[in-house]
Amino acid sequence: MRIGIDVRCLSDGRRTGVEEYTLNLLSNLFEMDRRNEYVLFFNSYRKTGADFSWIGKYPNVTLKKFNYPNKLLNFLFWYFNWPKIDKMIGGADIIFMPNIIFGSVSKDSKLVVTLHDLSFERYPETFSWKRRLWHLFVNPKSICRKADRIIAVSESTKNDIANLYGIDSNKIRMIHSGLSEKFAPVDRNNAKLIQTKEKYDLPYKFILYLGTIEPRKNIAGLVRAFNELQKMAAEKKLEEILRHKLVIAGSSGWLSKEIFEEIEYSQAKDKIMVINFVEDADKEYVFNLASLFVYPSLFEGFGFPPLEAMACGVPVVASNNSSLPEIMGQGGVMVDPHKPDEIAKAMFEILTDVKLREALIQKGKAQAAKFDWQKTAEEFLKVINKI
Repeated sequence: MRIGIDVRCLSDGRRTGVEEYTLNLLSNLFEMDRRNEYVLFFNSYRKTGADFSWIGKYPNVTLKKFNYPNKLLNFLFWYFNWPKIDKMIGGADIIFMPNIIFGSVSKDSKLVVTLHDLSFERYPETFSWKRRLWHLFVNPKSICRKADRIIAVSESTKNDIANLYGIDSNKIRMIHSGLSEKFAPVDRNNAKLIQTKEKYDLPYKFILYLGTIEPRKNIAGLVRAFNELQKMAAEKKLEEILRHKLVIAGSSGWLSKEIFEEIEYSQAKDKIMVINFVEDADKEYVFNLASLFVYPSLFEGFGFPPLEAMACGVPVVASNNSSLPEIMGQGGVMVDPHKPDEIAKAMFEILTDVKLREALIQKGKAQAAKFDWQKTAEEFLKVINKI
């Protein structure tokens, strides 16, 4: 078969959730499948940070790069339903879109799409008006109805697609995302740990949040929970907990100003540190340096960060909503993200109860081990071959 893959999502050269999914799925897929022919469709008018040198070792994989202005191409896709991606790359039996995006496919090709979440349907108020307008024009519901197969990264997302869009569940295949092998416990004597600590000026003991700084991640709720934790520790005179700081790491997103205001007015603001960006190569070391990882998100289609933290041997507190209970299993403490006092209590118990902490570390590592990119690629290949 000749399979076209839309890789425009890689144009920024960053490693956010969709990019992580696309790069890991494709690299594992190309390693195991030398029979099918793969053609990557990419378009960018300007120079981007995308690096495709890694596909050179796969003789059955080629890149078809176009240089049209993206706004013009998107307009043509949206208004004229033209050009057809499969025709642009010289024909294809299947077109695979790793995420929802403007595009058009002819009747000669089957369409497979991955939908990571429907947060824009569940929590539209946490998206900018530009992003909401983008989703309106892209029309994910229409794309799902046109698709021959839809891949959902969790059972939670699969249920949302079926219930919110009225899609037959038989058309949707749940395939969990995987987890990079680099996320693992690091020896405390590893020089890279010290280098990373110094690079980001990290405190000796800290509670970590790593992800985009935006309302949907409920960071304001985490700040309020940290305030409560400080009060609890002060009342009981627990210096060990009082020495912990809160590190919020990630790039700023929509409405982040309100989050920074919450930090500024926090009674514990002197113990809150914000890192705007953590390089991908440093993430596993930042996780390993943390005493605790907290992820109080309001909604997740999958949720890479808590899984990465568990794989690194760090106890995790996460929200009890959307896909997170499914992904976390028994590997972490689940809390109501709307109750800062409940988040604070969970943090307090993990930091003071050694047995609970050790049990969570072991259960977390066991749970994280269930997610493997090779398994994800194998399941994806079964979907392709069946079509």
